[in-house]
Amino acid sequence: MKHIDDAIAHAKQSYPHESCGFFVLKKGKLQYVACTNLAQDTKEEFLISVEDYARAEKIGEIRTVVHSHPDESCLPSIADQDAHKVSGLEWCIIGLEGDEVSMHFMPAVTAIPDLYGRKFIHGMTDCYGFVRDWYQQELGIELPNYNRVDGWWNEGENLYVDNFENAGFYQVDDLHVGDMIVMQINATVPNHAGVYLGDGLIGHHLYGRLSSKDVYGQFYRDRTTHIMRHKKNTAQG
Repeated sequence: MKHIDDAIAHAKQSYPHESCGFFVLKKGKLQYVACTNLAQDTKEEFLISVEDYARAEKIGEIRTVVHSHPDESCLPSIADQDAHKVSGLEWCIIGLEGDEVSMHFMPAVTAIPDLYGRKFIHGMTDCYGFVRDWYQQELGIELPNYNRVDGWWNEGENLYVDNFENAGFYQVDDLHVGDMIVMQINATVPNHAGVYLGDGLIGHHLYGRLSSKDVYGQFYRDRTTHIMRHKKNTAQG
């Protein structure tokens, strides 16, 4: 497809800097509109000017924000995820690693997806993503996001334990609504978390499954390593 080929060509031409542009729908066909990267550090980030945005809008309907990752994979960074959420548009990331080219599409997000029944996408809608979104929706608490590679628990990292304090959590022995229950499932370090909902139920998102509401039964209790309460959580139960 020509719009894909044009975007990849622009990414290669811009290397080692990040390319940026749009996929625009004109007369039923997508085309790539290249833009100038105005970021201060164009090797690490991108910034599209208002003028380029207006120029693309004159050509057609802007469907997708496109940018490249020089010498990196196409997986979205934390900055990508945050900007993508507020853009209301689909995003496409082009990864350039040596001679290999990869592409990752992020569907447009107009609102936080429903907490239950969401598809598992590591680093986005995963177990920590569920916890973050639950805290934002139910308690109005904004938890920090963290870059995390799939399988980090097998690579010497301990992301939950290392970031408890920074995220505003402290350990408790009792269980209240809104507490984060941290578990260790088929791993050497804690690698899963859910939220206690009260009445013996937890909300969580197991690896490779749809997010769900389950009984906090023996299986999960036996694998629980920490019960963590956020300093701003005033929920009871």
